[in-house]
Amino acid sequence: MNADGHKSAGLSFRLWWTHPGLRALAALLLVVVIGLVFNAEGAFFKWATHRDLLRQVAVFGILACGMTLVIISAGIDLAVGSILGLSAVFFALFSLRWGWSPFLAVPATLLAGALCGAASGGLIARLRLQPFIVTLAMMVFARGLAKWVSGGQKISTAVELADGTYRYGEAPPFIEFLNAKVLADNVAVVTLIFLACGFCCWLLLAKLRWGRYLYAIGGNEEAARLSGVPVGGMKLLAYALSGLFSAVAGICQMAQEIQGDPEAGAGYELSAIAIVVIGGTALMGGRGGIGLTLLGALTIGYLEKILSINAVGEAARLMLTGLIVVSAVIFQHRRK
Repeated sequence: MNADGHKSAGLSFRLWWTHPGLRALAALLLVVVIGLVFNAEGAFFKWATHRDLLRQVAVFGILACGMTLVIISAGIDLAVGSILGLSAVFFALFSLRWGWSPFLAVPATLLAGALCGAASGGLIARLRLQPFIVTLAMMVFARGLAKWVSGGQKISTAVELADGTYRYGEAPPFIEFLNAKVLADNVAVVTLIFLACGFCCWLLLAKLRWGRYLYAIGGNEEAARLSGVPVGGMKLLAYALSGLFSAVAGICQMAQEIQGDPEAGAGYELSAIAIVVIGGTALMGGRGGIGLTLLGALTIGYLEKILSINAVGEAARLMLTGLIVVSAVIFQHRRK
């Protein structure tokens, strides 16, 4: 091969490697290959392992859908885990304690999550405050509110009797449905909810004018404002949707645990950010997409599952996740 051929091959490789989708796919394939090698005596080859993986990553993936919208607009939302916990408490209170119909309990919970996100977005958009500070404050506030509403206790089907013992009732049919598996017990309902959330985000980003606005704000906010983009309104929308998706994740979390735990979702914001970044969405905003987030969710999910079936401790898993996030950000920075 002549010099021009070598240059052409090198250029083709650089163009291939700089494509975020191909890099995310390569990362996923690498993790799968690791699973094929360290298969825990064949556990990795069983469909039940992959089915459970998809079920376990669904809650994180739903959070990452909302996080994707925020990060594309050059923001960050540290409150998603706390809003999840607050939503789980609200949904448990509505469904288990007060006996509300799901036609009332679900919209009320979604509204609460969206309002929390909108409050963050309003402060960021109208007062020009830093997203990190505002969402950090919302993270603390939402967690405190969850503990205050629940009295610091988990809300479940348990009823305390006169002798101090507890009687556990049955969960409402809607909660059992959310916790069920469909398609001959091959796919969890929460996995389908995750895919539905991903589709909604794709529709917003790829087909609606609002999606183009979010990309424009993330690319250059001042240029977007001068071009007539309603920057304040779009930031408010992004954070409100992030809160809405956090509420969806909270409902799914509550259904899986059949209780509303005020501590639920602690640290989940790290996993959501990791999924988005590993997928290839730029932390500086303006680039990325929900398809990349789905690849990131699968990558994190498979990595967690492989470490779990090989009996790797939680401490090591958390440290590895942190290292992966930092590595992904460094790679993004060096690619510019």
